[in-house]
Amino acid sequence: MPIFEYSCKDCGTQFEAFVTADRTPSCPGCQSEKLAKLLSSPGMVGVGAPRAASSRQPSGGCGAGGDHCACRMN
Repeated sequence: MPIFEYSCKDCGTQFEAFVTADRTPSCPGCQSEKLAKLLSSPGMVGVGAPRAASSRQPSGGCGAGGDHCACRMN
């Protein structure tokens, strides 16, 4: 689903909107269509069980993989 993040140029509200060819986003606060699309980070699906808040992040990499994760080998 195409969900984008926006910031309203009139009131400054930041929000997410589901956008299709038939659906134009508007600000939920002031209904303005003067919006700036924000750069958002991609969602991660299937990276494993959530980590406890006290677990230590490994140095380097995203921390999503195990001991042999490719991003930790940089």
